[in-house]
Amino acid sequence: MDIAPIFNTSKRPILIAGPCSAETEAQVLATARDLAAQGIDLFRAGIWKPRTRPDTFEGVGEAGLPWLASVKRETGLKVCTEAATGDHVEKALAAGIDVLWIGARTSANPFSVQEVADALAGVDIPVMVKNPVNPDLKLWLGAVERLYNSGIRRMAMIHRGFSYYGETQYRNAPRWQIPIELKRLLPDVQLICDNSHICGRRDSLLEVAQKAMDLNYDGLMTEVHPAPDSAWSDAMQQITPVQYKGLLEMLVLRKPSSDDPEFLAYIEQHRHQIDEIDEELIHLLARRMHLAEEIGGLKRKKEIAILQTQRWNEVLEKGLLLGRQYGLSEGFMTALLKTIHQESINHQAFVMNEAQEKKAGE
Repeated sequence: MDIAPIFNTSKRPILIAGPCSAETEAQVLATARDLAAQGIDLFRAGIWKPRTRPDTFEGVGEAGLPWLASVKRETGLKVCTEAATGDHVEKALAAGIDVLWIGARTSANPFSVQEVADALAGVDIPVMVKNPVNPDLKLWLGAVERLYNSGIRRMAMIHRGFSYYGETQYRNAPRWQIPIELKRLLPDVQLICDNSHICGRRDSLLEVAQKAMDLNYDGLMTEVHPAPDSAWSDAMQQITPVQYKGLLEMLVLRKPSSDDPEFLAYIEQHRHQIDEIDEELIHLLARRMHLAEEIGGLKRKKEIAILQTQRWNEVLEKGLLLGRQYGLSEGFMTALLKTIHQESINHQAFVMNEAQEKKAGE
């Protein structure tokens, strides 16, 4: 897909900011004035708010669109809002909205994305696509493809984190590997980090914004409100314009690369060593799976079940202990060991199934 950038490619970070929801015209304009002075690239405000519970504030609706038009006239800022239906698209276009975004709940539903895409057919307007609530890269790409097929060429992706069942320090788990893979598949697409929705609270906004910049994201989308504690939606994750300015001042912007010969030689030497280690790891894993197949053969002969819970617990506990000794995080070691264990089970199951099919054919 030949996707064109929405924003100036020479500017980094791209800054998108504004309140979670447009509440009143005074609130919207007050925020926009402060943010215009800070040089943001795009002013955001939710007009229609898809919410989890029906008894919560779901946006002012069409009545808020003229407020965004006032922002454009008074500050010169371009404005964006979320569109979740074909009707939203038509009303936003009629009001002169500069950029639309597809929200996480919408991008998770192919029917909804298609409705928005159909409404945009033949319209030349930039669209930003938030990741779906569930951690499904294909679903995210599918939303992009539907918009592309409708004729939309200027797009950016917004990483806002993914739903996670259980305790986590984030409102929406970042799962950084998913947007990284998206960037690998679509290297020219601009990637924006919505640190507000990932964090869900103010105290970690800078940390997540910095990690996004360290991962070479193109920009940030942050929720800014003149009085966050009294916001009508998502109060805990919004900050004041003054706090937003402080966050930007504390960001460290690192270069994507360097042309320093000494640096490049040093990096290349270490990358070569990493490649050698990776090759050795793959050989070792292949040997481990071969041993697993031999064990599977023995279990087959003795009619022993594949899964041995006590043995798996021993492997896991020993691996976590070794990982701690070598400075490897428990999360990484757990994921690694579970993946290796599952692959071992798959190899043992293959041996058993192969023998059973052979016996059935005799």
